[in-house]
Amino acid sequence: MKYYIRNDTLFVRGTFSAASTGPCGGLRPVSTVLLYSTEKPRTTHGDPCRDVTLQVAREGLPNDFFGIHEGNGISRLCIVQYDFITVFILAATSSDTQADQVTIVVYSGEGLAENALLQMIITVSSAKARALTDAGLPAPAASDDHVIVASETEAHHKDAGRHSEAGWRVSECILFGLPHALEQKDRRKDPALYVYSRLGGGHFVLWRPRECPYYPCHFQGQRCDYCYCPFYPLG
Repeated sequence: MKYYIRNDTLFVRGTFSAASTGPCGGLRPVSTVLLYSTEKPRTTHGDPCRDVTLQVAREGLPNDFFGIHEGNGISRLCIVQYDFITVFILAATSSDTQADQVTIVVYSGEGLAENALLQMIITVSSAKARALTDAGLPAPAASDDHVIVASETEAHHKDAGRHSEAGWRVSECILFGLPHALEQKDRRKDPALYVYSRLGGGHFVLWRPRECPYYPCHFQGQRCDYCYCPFYPLG
């Protein structure tokens, strides 16, 4: 899996088994997952797939994708990594008492069986509701809230419930990351990347690559903007 941001769009690329609740969603293999993020009005003219399809075409990517058109700016994106799990969260508050559209993309580097892909959607929804409740916000089942779950490699996990290996990592990522995503508004120009570190008892740390004296990388031609450096925080 690799991911990058271009033209207000998050592209996640790989060879995925995936499930999506979004427009043109379903359960099938895809090579791209994308969040097309814009605070401008949608221009689908009745076709919810049009805008994301255009983004895929502009990028010159194959037409096998899952995508969601998000109403929150991409700078509000919060990325949380916990071992083989990476969770992308895009959310904002429309007021002090209401969460706006919440979109969550889950990637597992260890394969999920088809039933586990679907079960993970339930796990994500449960963790989202708990995170919003803990933040003192209502947790309605908003019609424009969506989840995409994608995994690579042969199916390793047949269970993605709250207490499974994959499920509890995803839950911890959301419980930590969703409040941070809601606080992102007007505070950062770039998405935030948090990585789970077991140093000091285990906790999430904010990865700030530009603070490293070797930025953009120890190795010529490499960049670490969206990658966790294996030398950090070992000096």
